[in-house]
Amino acid sequence: MVVNFQCTVLVFLVLLVVGKAEIYIVTIEGEPIVSYKGDLDGFEATAMESNEKIDPTSEIVTSYARHLESKHDMLLGMLFERGSFKKLYSYKHLINGFAVDITPEQAETLRHTPIVKSVEMDWKVRKLTTHTPEFLGLPTGVWPTGGGFDRAGEDIVIGFVDSGIYPHHPSFATYNTEPFGPCLKYKGKCEVDPDTKKEFCNGKIVGAQHFAEAAKAAGAFNPAIHFESPLDGDGHGSHTAAIAAGNNGIPVRMHGYEFGKASGMAPRARIAVYKALYRIFGGFVADVVAAIDQAVHDGVDILSLSVGPNSPPATTKITYLNPFDATLLSAVKAGVFVAQAAGNGGPFPKTLVSYSPWIATVAAAIDDRRYKNHLTLGNGKILAGLGLSPATHLNRTYTLVAANDVLLDSSVSKYSPSDCQRPDVLNKRLVEGKVLLCGYSFSFVVGTASIKKVSQTARALGAAGFVLAVENISPGSKFDPVPVGIPGILITDVSKSMDLIDYYNTSTPRDWTGRVKSFDAVGSIGDGLMPLLYKSAPEVALFSARGPNIRDFSFQDADLLKPDILAPGSLIWAAWSPNGTDEPNYVGEGFAMISGTSMAAPHIAGISALVKQKHPNWSPAAIKSALMTTSTTMDRAGRPLKAQQFSETEAMKLVSATPFDYGSGHVNPRAALDPGLIFDAGYEDYLGFLCTTAGINVHEIHNYTNSPCNFTMGHPWNLNTPSITIAHLVGTKTVTRTVTNVAEEETYTITARMDPAVAIETSPPAMTLRSGSSRKFSVTLTSRSLTGTYSFGEVLLKGSRGHKVRIPVVAMGYQR
Repeated sequence: MVVNFQCTVLVFLVLLVVGKAEIYIVTIEGEPIVSYKGDLDGFEATAMESNEKIDPTSEIVTSYARHLESKHDMLLGMLFERGSFKKLYSYKHLINGFAVDITPEQAETLRHTPIVKSVEMDWKVRKLTTHTPEFLGLPTGVWPTGGGFDRAGEDIVIGFVDSGIYPHHPSFATYNTEPFGPCLKYKGKCEVDPDTKKEFCNGKIVGAQHFAEAAKAAGAFNPAIHFESPLDGDGHGSHTAAIAAGNNGIPVRMHGYEFGKASGMAPRARIAVYKALYRIFGGFVADVVAAIDQAVHDGVDILSLSVGPNSPPATTKITYLNPFDATLLSAVKAGVFVAQAAGNGGPFPKTLVSYSPWIATVAAAIDDRRYKNHLTLGNGKILAGLGLSPATHLNRTYTLVAANDVLLDSSVSKYSPSDCQRPDVLNKRLVEGKVLLCGYSFSFVVGTASIKKVSQTARALGAAGFVLAVENISPGSKFDPVPVGIPGILITDVSKSMDLIDYYNTSTPRDWTGRVKSFDAVGSIGDGLMPLLYKSAPEVALFSARGPNIRDFSFQDADLLKPDILAPGSLIWAAWSPNGTDEPNYVGEGFAMISGTSMAAPHIAGISALVKQKHPNWSPAAIKSALMTTSTTMDRAGRPLKAQQFSETEAMKLVSATPFDYGSGHVNPRAALDPGLIFDAGYEDYLGFLCTTAGINVHEIHNYTNSPCNFTMGHPWNLNTPSITIAHLVGTKTVTRTVTNVAEEETYTITARMDPAVAIETSPPAMTLRSGSSRKFSVTLTSRSLTGTYSFGEVLLKGSRGHKVRIPVVAMGYQR
């Protein structure tokens, strides 16, 4: 083997190095630390039993890690001249390989080298960008079972691969909490701030590292704005960390008002920061894989990933097989639960960016809190809108002035004054003491204009308040209330904006040149500071990515349901970095209220920490099963969940939601602590799933997993997941599932229901399980008619002790 390898090297050394350098992720033969079984002389096995943690400080592990890294360096050194390449990372823990900056010609050389298994060009990732503890029932239903909020998540370490953290925020402070003892199981390091020379860690934050080698090699990294440290220069990372594990009861104060108190889902959990995302450009998979590899090496229990690919990786055909998903498969093998944001491409089908069964894919819901406001006009009309602001003085109306009517003469041609972004182009004398009317242009959609700037303009001019009117809906418009310190309202309904414009025009006489003679329109702005609570919650958010899941990048439907679960992800208050620029409306602020599946994923990460705290020996699949089987498909009023969707006019409407919108349903943390039964699965099961998936090359599986396809499970739908999906149901198919009783002995009756196009039967009708025992049951699906659409249903296992275990069933029937 050595002779062949060296001969190959001699041939490749004569190749010319030409072309522009790119970043590539390379995997090579040999097991990574997580799965090495001791096959090499001089190196003992480093693999542990399923879900056991590897001690990264042991001599056995460090010795084998040095061996792998020396192999990476030796390979590159033998193939290429010194200075013609730059190795960025060695991956040793979860995959065996490296990231390297080389030319396409050098990449071809690597592809033809015998010990090299895969060579893939790096690709970009992006961010998938408080009241929710009460909405989810944590303070009364979950935290007390773990000793109260001051024990919720104790000793669980959540790793955040994100944009870093602002460590001085009160959500991460330790001065008002019981002291944190040492976290002995966690072996991660804490970087020092290069400016202040202080560590980022404080007991609550136990690890802080940053990964930017790929970003630097690509020329995207700017130390002045991206910070060469774990410091959050964006805001997104601080926000997600606070949602999952921020301190309890932190007052949310902005502009002199308090908007409630913020808390993480698991306020006593520890935070480990792995910064791999940056403002403006997002990040690179090579950096993200390095961060994940390090996080698992360091001993995190849970990974929160509010990140997804900009586009499907071009070099891999199957969605489940790429360096990112393969690394996460090894993380799950090491016992780490992974929550990933589903993506923000909704409400359109097949927009998910999280595909694999070993990942918990999280969709975003709107919770029960809405911030509404209203504008009362002088003609008696009341126009509804959004406005997280104080009211104008009661029992008083104010003159309305449109920005276009109060211009300073010299400014007309230079700027777009109607969006009220610059006070210096408007006449303060005409605006002072009045309500300023502004237009909501496309600049607000793309982020070059902000409501915060409108508020600053109005304040600088001495206005009594402002109104932003939406005159047409631009693609991508998402109207969120923004906290402001003066009275202000956003009129989002175009017809209401027309009512305002008509009233203003008829009440504002002009001379023959169009110049205003007198401003006679009046109005007043209501109080928008207090939220209204709606029983229609939760609803699936418009932006939340939708299924069906895809198994390859020709968009063939997968026999696997995604998303997995629904969690709050709309208008979420949490910590913000004062130098963060991710949201123009919150620049310089300590808190932000933003939306995205980025916000939903850390909810599940934090709730999974509570489940892990109560059941420390459960596998990632068991935790995921508990969350899914106990979720709800009903809203607060007891009606089936609805999903936001575009109507024919692109206005928003509500439609009946399906598992492609919410997966198994909306998370129910209290029930998840005591699910009754679990659907467990492990690394070998996931390998069987891969080996059974149509279109996968077995050599490709071996390249990514170092494992042969020793067995298959007949069909991918036989993977023991808490859901059943058959994308192409012809005739009759029988699916088997295995459940394990994690409670006391209980008898379960099994029933099922399905849309009429597909018949469903279960067997046996009932079964009794002793504590700790497992039993199989089968579900038979028969296609009755060809509808060209999916049919939805569920299997319900109802226990004699009160447990209810529900799994969704999805199938598209075809005739033979």
